[in-house]
Amino acid sequence: MKNYNELNSMELDTLREIGSMGTGNAATALSGMIGRRVRIEMPEVRIMGYNEAIDWIGGPEIITAGVLARMEGEINGIILCIEQAAFVEQVLACVLGRAFHSFDELEEMDISALREVGNIMISAYTNAMSGLTNMKIRPTVPAFAVDMQGAIMAVPMAEFGGQSDYIMAIGTNFIFDDDCTVPCRLLMSPDVRSLNFLLRKLGVLDD
Repeated sequence: MKNYNELNSMELDTLREIGSMGTGNAATALSGMIGRRVRIEMPEVRIMGYNEAIDWIGGPEIITAGVLARMEGEINGIILCIEQAAFVEQVLACVLGRAFHSFDELEEMDISALREVGNIMISAYTNAMSGLTNMKIRPTVPAFAVDMQGAIMAVPMAEFGGQSDYIMAIGTNFIFDDDCTVPCRLLMSPDVRSLNFLLRKLGVLDD
C-alpha cells in the first residue's frame, strides 16, 4: 500500500497526466455552459500537505465558495472545486447577466448557478479520469458552501486526515475569450485503497 508521500516520480507523472486531462475537460464543459471560449494554461498538479494546500489556494482566511462532491464506484474519495471571487464574477456575468460584488450578497439563483458550474466541472474531471482508467467513477450531488478557505478545507482534512496528511492539488488559469484570466483550483483526495487501485489500473504499481 502506498500513501501520497510514498509516490515515486513515475506515479506522480501519471497523476499529473490525469490532472491535466481532467482540467482540460472541465474547461471545455465550462465553455459550453457559459457560451464563451475558455482555454487553460498548463495545469500544475502537486501532492502537498493540507496546510500547504490552503496556502497554495490563497490562505486560510480568504472567503471563497467551495463545491464538494464525493467520488463513488471503483474510486472512493472527495473532490473539491474552489470558486474564488474572480471566477464567480465571470460565471455570474455569463450565466445570469449579474454583477458580483460580494459573497455576502449571493442570492439563491446565484448559488444554484455556481453549484451547477462546480458540478459540471467535477463531472468533467471524473469522466476524464474514468475514461483514462476504464473505471466506474461517479460523483455524488455536490454540496455548496461559502466560507473561509481554511474552514472549507476542514472537510477533507476531517474525513481523510487519518489516512493521509497529503492531498492532490490541481491548479491552472482559465482564460475567457483571450482577455480575462481567472484561477481554477481543484483538490482531489481518493482514499488510500482507491489511490493504490488507481495506480494499478494505470499500470504504474505492481500487485
